[in-house]
Amino acid sequence: MERLSSGSTWEERSGYSRAVVSNGFVFVSATAATGQDGEVLCKGDLHGQTRAIFLKLEEVLTRAGSGLDRVVQTRLYITDIARWAEAGRAHAEVFGDARPAMSLVHVLPFLDPDMLIEGELVAAVG
Repeated sequence: MERLSSGSTWEERSGYSRAVVSNGFVFVSATAATGQDGEVLCKGDLHGQTRAIFLKLEEVLTRAGSGLDRVVQTRLYITDIARWAEAGRAHAEVFGDARPAMSLVHVLPFLDPDMLIEGELVAAVG
């Protein structure tokens, strides 16, 4: 088993890894659209935040020896379910014909109210 860190203070404070590689899969923790400084990206833009999340997730997948084409499941946590189509459109743009299994979960607001969505995924490695 291999644990990957992004260096985020959240990981240290909350005792979790950005991703864990085990048994031929990489499991990536929920990720928000934030920059290195922790500032929320694409404020007010749910589609933009979703795209930014998948860019961050892709970086983790690359470190784990995987890629977006190897994703088997995604899970998106959204604060305003009425805006689901914006997240769905971004998901379709990122994955195209790969079409992983997907769940969209309506949640209460995140710690930072500018965060509109978070995403996590599971991908095959190797």
